[in-house]
Formats: sequence, C-alpha cells, structure tokens
Amino acid sequence: MEFADLIKTPKLDGVLLHDPSNAGASGATVGTLCITGHHLLLSARQETSQELWLLHKNIDCVEKKPSLSQNIVVGGLITLKCKDLRIISLEIKCGKEFFNVAASLEALSAIQNTELLYPFFYRPMYSILEDGYTMFRPELEFAKLISGVGMGGASSPNVANITICMPSTSTSTLTVGAGIPHPLQNGFAIDALAGGGGSVGGGALQSPQASCEWRITNVNRDFSVCATYGATLIVPKAITDEQIVLSAAFRDGGRFPVLSYRHENGATLMRSSQPLSIQGIKRCRADEAILNLVLGRSRKGFIVDTWGKGKSNTETDLHYSQWKKVNRSIGNVSSPASILDSFARLIEACNDLGCSTDKWLSRLESSGWLSLVLNSLNASCVVAQCLDQEGSPVLVHGAKGLDSTLIVTSLVQIILNPDCRTVRGLQALIEREWIQAGHPFASRHRFSCYTPNQTRNKTSGATFVLFLDCIYQLYTQFPCSFEFSTQLLILLFEHSHFSQYGTFLCDSERERNELNVHTRTTSLWSYLNRPDVLQTFLNPLYEPNANVIWPSVAPISLELWSDLYLRWVIDQRSSVTVMSQIQELVTREKELRTQALKLRKQAMELGQEVSTLMKSGNDT
Repeated sequence: MEFADLIKTPKLDGVLLHDPSNAGASGATVGTLCITGHHLLLSARQETSQELWLLHKNIDCVEKKPSLSQNIVVGGLITLKCKDLRIISLEIKCGKEFFNVAASLEALSAIQNTELLYPFFYRPMYSILEDGYTMFRPELEFAKLISGVGMGGASSPNVANITICMPSTSTSTLTVGAGIPHPLQNGFAIDALAGGGGSVGGGALQSPQASCEWRITNVNRDFSVCATYGATLIVPKAITDEQIVLSAAFRDGGRFPVLSYRHENGATLMRSSQPLSIQGIKRCRADEAILNLVLGRSRKGFIVDTWGKGKSNTETDLHYSQWKKVNRSIGNVSSPASILDSFARLIEACNDLGCSTDKWLSRLESSGWLSLVLNSLNASCVVAQCLDQEGSPVLVHGAKGLDSTLIVTSLVQIILNPDCRTVRGLQALIEREWIQAGHPFASRHRFSCYTPNQTRNKTSGATFVLFLDCIYQLYTQFPCSFEFSTQLLILLFEHSHFSQYGTFLCDSERERNELNVHTRTTSLWSYLNRPDVLQTFLNPLYEPNANVIWPSVAPISLELWSDLYLRWVIDQRSSVTVMSQIQELVTREKELRTQALKLRKQAMELGQEVSTLMKSGNDT
C-alpha cells in the first residue's frame, strides 16, 4: 500500500481552522492545508500565525458535518478529536474536497500496519548521545534490583560492583553503569559486592560469600513460555526452568511469578497473572515451589488480587497456606475497556463548559475516574506497607496481569524507592514494569476517549494514563520529592499514544523484536535525556528525599489533573508563568547562596589579615 493511494487531496487552499487553544481570541485561522503520509499541516503563511502539525496517529475520531445548499453538499465542517484531548475543526468550502479530506484523514489515522507508522520514517536531526534502547537493559536493571543499588542508570549517585555467579567456581565482575555484553545465560546468578555504597534508600548489599538467591533465566528467549514477557527474566535460583514452564502453564497467558522489586529490608515484590480455571487442575506444585522459596525466613506472605473478589481465580488456601489473600480491587471494571469508558466520561465532563457547577461535579463523580485513582493508590499503599513494615513478600496479580497489576507494582516502587522519583528512575521503571513487562500499548491505545463506545474494541484501555494520574497525585502531596515536573508526565501520556519515537510501539517485546524496532527507530529516552531537553522537565523545587513517601488516600486529598484534562479548555498560561517565576526565584536563591559563601570566605580572610596585623603590631 502506498500513502498516495489514501490521500485524495494532498493540498487545499482556503481552509478555515477552528482551534481555540492556538488561534487567539478569534479561534480561527485561514490557511493552506497539506496532507502527507504521517502529518496534517495547516499554515496561514504569516509570521504571526502558528502552524498546525498533527500526526495522523493523534487523531482519535473524525466527525463530518456537511453544509447543504438546495440539497447539494457545498462543503462542511470536519471535527478532529485527538488523543492528546484536543478538539479542532476544519471548515472546507467545496463539497468534493470536504469528502476527500475527511476520507483521507479517516484512512490515514486508521492504519494498522506498524511498519507504516511514523517512527519507522523519522530520522532525528540531532546526534544521539545515548541509545535509549540499551540504557535500561534487563540484565543491568535486574542486577541493581537485587543489590539494592538505585535503578536509574549510570547517573545514579551510588554505584556498586555486581558479581555474576557462574555455575562454576569462577566469577565475572561487571560495573553498574558500564557497557555490559550479553553473556548472562541460564543458571547465572547475580549478587553484589559488599561496600558498594548501598541504595539511595539505604539498602545494604549482600556480601560475595552469601549464597545467591536469584538468577537470570532465558527460558523465554523464544517467547514460547510466555508471549507477553520479555526474553530475560529473574527467578529464584533454586527454581529450574522446567518448573518455570509448569508454573507458566498454570497461569493465565503464561505469566508466572517474576521479581518486580526488592525492598531495602530484603522483602520482595513479585507479579504474575491469576491462576487458570481449568477443570480437574486445582494446583501446581512448581508454582507453589516458586512462592515458597520467595518466603525465605518470612512466616507469611501476601497475595494481593487487584481485579476484584469473585471476578478472578486465586490460589487455594490449602496449597498456599503461608500466603494470606488480600483483595484490593482497583474498581468495578470487567475489562480494560471499562477503564477507558470511565476516562471518556471524565473528558466529556471536562469539555462541557455550559453545565452548572452542581451538574459538573455530579458528572465528575459519576465518571468514576477519581475512584479508580483512589483505589489504585490504596492498593499500592497496602502492598507497600506489607513490604516496608511487615517485611513480608508480596505477589500482586489481577486477571491477565497486564493492567491493574502493573499500576500497583509501579506505584509501590515510587512510594518506597526514591530512585524511581528521579527522571532516569522513572524511565527505568516504565521500561521494566510496562514496556518489558508486556503492557499492550498498541492495543490499549488504538482508540482513546473520543471514539464512540460501540466502535472501540475490548482491548482498548486507559491503564497507563491512570498510572500517570496516580503519580500526579503523589506529586501534589510531595512536590519537593520528585526530580521531574508534571510536564514530563504529560509528555509520556502523549508519546504513549502517538510519537515519532519507537519506545511505546507494539504490544510486547516479541513483536518489537520481530520488527527490529530497536535498530529501525529512535528511542524517546535518547531525546528526553539530551541536557537541553531534560532541563525543561526538571522540578525547580526538588530536594532529594531518601524516605518512604506515604500518601493520604482520603478522597479529599485527590486533585483533578487540570494541567492535562483541562489544558485545551482553560488557559494554562498563568500556571506556566507561575512555574517560570518559581524557577527564577530558585535560580536567584542559588546565586545569592553562592555570593554569600564568597562573602563569608572573604570575611574570614580579612579577619585573618586583621589578626595577623594586630599580632605583628603587638610584637613591635
């Protein structure tokens, strides 16, 4: 298929653009419309006017309203509802071109062939300083995960030497942050040398004499054990690959229990899918062995089900007697599409400027979105308490383990691990817990909130934006504990739906490998970590906080994320101005501190000179 076959009108003059967010007080701009294979462009060809560049992938819904004159279509209004929540309209004066433009945009925005998407055609105009696809390799992240070293890449303040314990008596040492070859074969285990500095949160490292508790396995190297997991996974050392295969057969989608996080006190967080409901099969000894090994010296563990009591299968008390079952449902949802339905109702309420205050508040409540946010934070706090205060291992699962499970395991790490509150730490977390863990971004984000409910498929969802909203809530309660600003969260929201970068492409690592995404596209992290770009997303109020942050989960503590949900509805320039003023004040404060230090130094030097002169005067 050629793009030219889908573009019926590549260029059209005299198009009226209605975009209240960019077109000034009038809300309209007349210009030339151009349609390319990946973008819609509109330019008034005036220095004072702003051009429109819109990726076709950003278009969620195309609505047509023809204009009639004597029952003849003489043009019409094409409304584009976008995945970044913007709504713009194109007013076209010719009936034929009206239908041509609408048909072209509908076809181009609905392309499903991944290799035809913009990331495979985009070539950056800047030099790549860091390859984002190799920054957070599973081997390195898992090594830091086990040792307790900060998991934000080579820039983390503490660096340790990681020892890969071979099956033989020899060991191979590699340095965290250094380039690592790919020699981690089945059976290799990872440990950490003592004295490496510990984690940001103060976790102690194991001594090299201590037996390795975990190992990296490549049993899923061909993705035959679990299609949604990555090729490199971390499991208890004493568990064989044969047991892993048996456990995978017991779990929905083959998502057997894998390590997600190791707290500084040694308590481990694992995630999986729920057990399958197969008649005649009520237990799996290999699965039981995995969880029993994770218990270690703990007398009990916790299995937290995020899907809802009575909706999912869970482990039997008889065969998992040391594990206490805890139900912490994220919400009354039967599928990921239900989360998207809630999100759609929220955005519909936010876009309704004509309703009264009482009606708006009622619609906000009936959307159920803030309840999903509250329940996600509540479940995460319960898991964090089990790890931090009980010192007990936790297994989190919910249905297939692709949505609510990942929200909880990710938020737990942000609450407990200060490294995850840094820019690179958040990138590493998203790579580890979402991208490499198999969250189906392509399927979930094929449709967004503006596509009619009856048109969306059941695999569509808004799980990732729910996760980002939860981070926003943590940010509002601990505004000085995050290295990044909320603008970074908005950028992640946008690029997870449409992007020139390949980071969020496909549904799994298997699909990305089949399309060679890592070699044919550019990583978002490569762009974001450029010093000039990174600076724009830093929080000027950030003060490193090594402590656990316990958020309030009272309903009154929640805030509507207006910077995202209302940014095209309410003028956000005032908040931008405030942030700019804060940045100026912080910069000025640093300058005054530096000046004060210089003056103190000069005062001390002058004091020493006076003392010397007085002493010499007394001597004479």
